[in-house]
This record gives sequence, structure tokens and C-alpha cells, in this order.
Amino acid sequence: MNFTDLVIQGPTAALQDIEALHALAGASGLKQVDEHAWRLKAANKREGIAEYCASKKLDYAFVPAERRLADFGLVAMDMDSTLITIECIDEIADMLGIKSEVAAITASAMRGEIEFKESLRRRVALLKGLDEGALQRVYDERLRLSPGAERMLARLRSLGIRTLLVSGGFTFFTERLKTRLALDYTAANVLAINGGKLLGSVVGEIVDAQGKARALRETRESLGLTKQQVIAIGDGANDLAMLAEADVAVAYHAKPIARAAATYCLDHSGLDGVVNLFR
Repeated sequence: MNFTDLVIQGPTAALQDIEALHALAGASGLKQVDEHAWRLKAANKREGIAEYCASKKLDYAFVPAERRLADFGLVAMDMDSTLITIECIDEIADMLGIKSEVAAITASAMRGEIEFKESLRRRVALLKGLDEGALQRVYDERLRLSPGAERMLARLRSLGIRTLLVSGGFTFFTERLKTRLALDYTAANVLAINGGKLLGSVVGEIVDAQGKARALRETRESLGLTKQQVIAIGDGANDLAMLAEADVAVAYHAKPIARAAATYCLDHSGLDGVVNLFR
């Protein structure tokens, strides 16, 4: 018989909530995974679980009991508002005093209201003339990893699981994060720069939603992996095609359009919630 476990996690998770959910799901056992995560064994998908978790700001996921993290070979992740807490282009724009204008375009694109390539062209054009030193300032002063990112990556490395950072953002940031975090692969857009100034365009083909999916697919195939061995993590409309290329799609603090396409949603937990899902 195939059993399903119920994984409950979140920074506000309390033992009394776990016990209540254990009873509600008619689970056969209980195991604490880490400080803020529990696995309820052989749980039943019953009414009231989603509502209870929502009221307590807890993430919940019904996961096949036999699914192990070690069964995966690749984890692909978005960068902006996923691996890191900021949207880099919005912070770059802030150096010109036009953050609100650029951020509005970013938000609209992530909701799926504007085609991504068009949105990127419009946003990058507004950056024309900015000194390239502003990029380093954003990296040094504003870029922060999402909670749990380093724990997630350490766990993946310990199991030999490869990592792909794929972004509709810029190589200036993905390449620095690749070195800093020992990521295996990256794909992103190249900003056109001349004489130390941004030219208001990108070099070559834009990495959009299909570009992200292609990067995941090509990396997966080069590693000789199947779709069933891949996890993808994203937060917006630009991630939908990439999420569809993975057997497990995780929506991380995501827009509704990404949540609707995901296997699991993490609305309250950190990125380490991804590795907590599996044995």
C-alpha cells in the first residue's frame, strides 16, 4: 500500500498545532524534521486541514511517503524573489530614482499581465546611462539570500544533487551567486555595457519563460536525468514553463498564477522548506 505523509512547517508552528493536525488527518505517527517542520505519517486528506493551516499561517503538503530527497538529481531555481529577497532590476532602478516605475512593470510581468520580453526591454531601456558601479552597489548593499537558502543548498550538496540558477535577471548577479554559493549551473541575461555605462539593452537572446524552461531541459538532459528527478522552484508567471519541466514544482512565496501551477506551495517557510518535504 502506498501511504501519503503530511508535512507541516512554518516559523509559527507550535506543537499544539501539530497535535491538532495529527488528529485531524488521522495520521499514524509523528516525526519532527527540524525546528519548524513535522512529518505526519500515513495521513488522510481530510476537510479542515487547509483551513486550519491557513488560520495558523502554516505550510502543508501531502507527499508520497516513499519519496526521498536523494531520489532527485537536479534542483532548478529562480533568482529574484526566490533565491534572493529582492528584484535586482528594481533596486538598480532605485539608483536612478525610478524604482516605482520599474517595479510596477516587474510586478505586472510576474502576474502574467505583460509579456516578459517586452517588460524586460522596457525596464532595461529605462536604465540607459547608469554607471555600471550601481550593479555592485546593489549586490553589496541590498542583495540578501532568502531565509533557509544556505541550509537548502548545503543539504542538496551533501546528497550530490546539482543546482541550476536560472533567471530573467542578469548574469552580473547570477555569476557572483554561483561562486559564492557553489552552484553548478546558471543562465541569465547579459546587460549591454560600454565605457562603464549601461546601454539600455541586453546582449543576445533574452532569457524569458521559454528560455528558463530550455535551460532546465538542456541541463537535465546533459546530466542524463528524467523529469521525475527534477525539482523546480519559482514565484511568478515567468517561471511557469520551467515549473512544468520538473516533476515537483514548488511555488515559493509566489504570485497566484505560480501557486496554481505548483505541486507544493511554501507561503510561510524559508527555502529549506523544500528539502523538508522529502525523507
